[in-house]
Amino acid sequence: MALSRRKFIASTAQFASVAAVLPIFESLELEKFHFAATPGYSLRIFGTNWGFDGDLEQFCLKAKAEGYDGIEVWCPGSKEGRQTLLATVKKHNLGFGLLVGGGSSDPVKHFSEFKTSLADAVAMQPVYINCHSGRDYFTLEQNRPFIELTTQSTASSGVPIYHETHRARILFAAHITKQYLETFPALRLTLDISHWCNVHHSLLDDQQATVNLALSRTAHIHARVGHDQGPQVSDPRAPEWANALKAHFAWWDTVVKTKASEGKPLTMLAEFGPPTYMPALPYTQMPLANQWEINAHMMKLWRERYAK
Repeated sequence: MALSRRKFIASTAQFASVAAVLPIFESLELEKFHFAATPGYSLRIFGTNWGFDGDLEQFCLKAKAEGYDGIEVWCPGSKEGRQTLLATVKKHNLGFGLLVGGGSSDPVKHFSEFKTSLADAVAMQPVYINCHSGRDYFTLEQNRPFIELTTQSTASSGVPIYHETHRARILFAAHITKQYLETFPALRLTLDISHWCNVHHSLLDDQQATVNLALSRTAHIHARVGHDQGPQVSDPRAPEWANALKAHFAWWDTVVKTKASEGKPLTMLAEFGPPTYMPALPYTQMPLANQWEINAHMMKLWRERYAK
């Protein structure tokens, strides 16, 4: 007999609650992870306000209470907004990373938007800046100024600036990213490899060399779990996503080992998103799981697995 919508939602919530209290690695059947950390290695985990139903003050208060080290938000477009952000994170003793990007379909205008946003972000001296840079349909020469600008800005300001492996942006696919990594030795990545799983309709088993190159150049991780049909599983605690989850942990483990051996810091963002990134019920668009709980669950997994 089919479940009513109310019973289905109740049973889904009940399952999520059960999954959340299972012993962390027992429930996921992940192999134990061991690594040697050289002095200088550190892990800081940030929370996203994407999908958060509240203002900045409420978000920072909740992120701090949950145990995040900081927050990642879009760089405010106004001076007042930037001042408010700085005051609020200081009040709650949170680090912050900033997102910057551009929206125009014209490469020249897009770069101008990006340049302005980047300058505003650098002036705030965040822990890092994550770039939603360029477009997937811009040529390498049209995208070149974005990477050259961020390389120069990092050198002059000391603020680490990374480009995200994101659909519709410069680094939307593994094979394209390989070209940029080979062309620009200073290019460093925000690895959101869930996008590549979607783009390439796979868990990337057939592009291991390219993935390894990307992992070696990763400095920040957007740690969402994707699969061969989309950029986000419904709930990473569910057993049907075990293969996708294990693949992502293998990638993250590699980055952590590299950073730990080099004695370099690593930042991660818990970035499972709201509908329609998160699958939802038809008509009502009610999410199949609780976004905040999933991100907090993943944050605690990473801290237990990767913090020293």
